[in-house]
Amino acid sequence: MGLQEPIATVSLGQGQEPVAERAIDAGHKSGGWVALQNIHLTPNWTKDRLEKRLDTLAEGANPGFRLFLSAEPSLAIPISILQACVKLSNEPPDGMQANLKRSMNYFNDEMLEECSKQAEFKSITFGLCYFHAVLLQRKKFGSIGWNFVYPFSTGDLVNSAQTAVNYLENNSNVPWDDLRYLFGEILYGGHVFNDWDRRLVKTYLDVWMNQHILESLNFFPGFSSPAPTNMKGYNEYIDEVFPPESPACFGLHTNAEIGFRLAQAQALFSSIQDLQPKSAGGEGAMSREDKSKMVLDDVLEKLPPLFDWIDIQEKLGNDERTPFTNVFLQEIERMNVLLGVLKTSLFELDLGLKGDLTISDAMEVLMDALFLDRVPATWEKKAYPSLRPLGSWIADVLERANQLANWTGDMSIPKVTWFPGFFNPQSFLTAVQQSTARRNEWALDKTVVVTDVTKKRDPDEMDSASRDGAYVCGLTLEGCRWDDKIGSLADSFPKELFAPMPVMLLKAVTVDKAEQKDVYECPVYKTKLRPKGALGHPDGGYVFTAPLKTKQPAAKWIMAGVALLNDIS
Repeated sequence: MGLQEPIATVSLGQGQEPVAERAIDAGHKSGGWVALQNIHLTPNWTKDRLEKRLDTLAEGANPGFRLFLSAEPSLAIPISILQACVKLSNEPPDGMQANLKRSMNYFNDEMLEECSKQAEFKSITFGLCYFHAVLLQRKKFGSIGWNFVYPFSTGDLVNSAQTAVNYLENNSNVPWDDLRYLFGEILYGGHVFNDWDRRLVKTYLDVWMNQHILESLNFFPGFSSPAPTNMKGYNEYIDEVFPPESPACFGLHTNAEIGFRLAQAQALFSSIQDLQPKSAGGEGAMSREDKSKMVLDDVLEKLPPLFDWIDIQEKLGNDERTPFTNVFLQEIERMNVLLGVLKTSLFELDLGLKGDLTISDAMEVLMDALFLDRVPATWEKKAYPSLRPLGSWIADVLERANQLANWTGDMSIPKVTWFPGFFNPQSFLTAVQQSTARRNEWALDKTVVVTDVTKKRDPDEMDSASRDGAYVCGLTLEGCRWDDKIGSLADSFPKELFAPMPVMLLKAVTVDKAEQKDVYECPVYKTKLRPKGALGHPDGGYVFTAPLKTKQPAAKWIMAGVALLNDIS
């Protein structure tokens, strides 16, 4: 059936609900077409009014009436609406080559020739298409690709190209700084709310959106920007020249592909595990109760006693407490809370399995977690961000408790502190700043923490604690490695996804003395999920920024998603 009347389009938002209802009534009567856009923005109206209205639309409707609904994926869309509609989705194709070709085909020869500076505009447009494709496809690499996923759309690409036309027409030379700012901070950057993701977008534009793209810019080894041509030429160039896709297309190391595939496999096997029966499956198979009991006994046997707070206070006496002493005391308090929760819940479950207590819902959840080798949610709430399975997590808790127990021996900062062993590592950094600021009589807000990487990889090789700051160990690089010979960041070895860092010195300096030349400002996160894995956690996922020396441009490590991690398991 051909379209006889224009589509009545209503973009849902504040105050547009009555307009949408009038459009539906008019279309229902006259046979017009109605398009309601972004119905996820009005969840109450969608559920209370639109859902009921759809149930009655078939009665007395004009044969020519059609209703179109658009929405982003959202839980606000009622199931009955989804069931009643013929559903269409518009997803970018898989693969860089297909994405680049699709992005380029949003334009045509007429659009490419509308600018008086055709050669410049065509080159910029091709660069924007590659940039757009990279932003869409990079998300498949997970946290090393993006800290968060953003809704980049075709409109961002087309609007950026139109902006380029306007600026080219109004300037004698290409205003690269203006274009990069508009693309990276407004048109695309308007979606990006994480500072590190924003830095990535800006870096891509700095590297690709410059004078070199008017000549021949190398996007990645094996693929350069073509000479200005027409749409047919661009499509042929993409088909014939684009090499097999690899992480290099995005500026990532080849190892990123391994991490991506491992994450896929892990998600698959986790889903399979969830579908497995929890009862004994055959002769010799261990039941859920038996395995839970075995794990329970093992954990209870390993858990240390709670720290004696009175004894610790007596050891400290009336001596003035240093900032580091306060940090360890706070850590001991939190460790006691965690150990108390573990011991209490396991003891109650043990009584339940023996028949002395009725099995509660909380006990059932704990039993399932022990059976599946997962950390129970009740334990996680009192713990710290971690992705470890239960067995490894218990070993991690014991190692943290051991570091605190060693500290209670002489109440002085260790020669080398295991940095990932803190519930709140930011407090340790604050202690470093406070100690230095007090000794030098500096204003605390005028100091920053900097890093100095030593050549020692074994903490036992350190002779004594540092007089200025604190030595730390346990941090791990993702996306590259540390080269001891040159004292700088370097490309990862093949198949080495994570590279341990040597012992590092954390020290405080005044802001004006913080080294800014030849360094990569490296974010430090608690887990490999980076901020995404700790959004609901009171501590968050970001720890601090560690300036690391580099002999290559910092842009290389930004595009490679390089970060330091406290815990990689």
